Amino acid sequence: MEAHGKPYRIEYYVTPEGESLVDEFFEGINETHQGKILRWFGYLKEQGPNLPRPYADVLEGKIRELRIAISHHQYRFLYFFHGKTIVITHGFLKKTDKVPQTEIERAKRYMADWIHCWSHKQGGDE
Repeated sequence: MEAHGKPYRIEYYVTPEGESLVDEFFEGINETHQGKILRWFGYLKEQGPNLPRPYADVLEGKIRELRIAISHHQYRFLYFFHGKTIVITHGFLKKTDKVPQTEIERAKRYMADWIHCWSHKQGGDE
């Protein structure tokens, strides 16, 4: 079931140095967990902002989290929406009750960079 008729697309944030932090995080995860995480990315793509709690939630401003529990691992992927694009900034293993503010701030920086680069690709129009 697609949210709002038209499907969303997922894009991984890439640093100015050309690194995909999501891909780098995936390198340290076993293949079984990777497959389950990718399945959750598919649900996010289908549902967009309608993916309910406890699977997804707004953290701060436009920054959201995808919550994936596999075995005893609490994976978190931070993302934001830009139109019909879901930009996943990075992932991490959650080890505390709350998402660390440093991770939220990191996602905000990546979002600002992505939007800046996107607007330049569009000729300055956002």
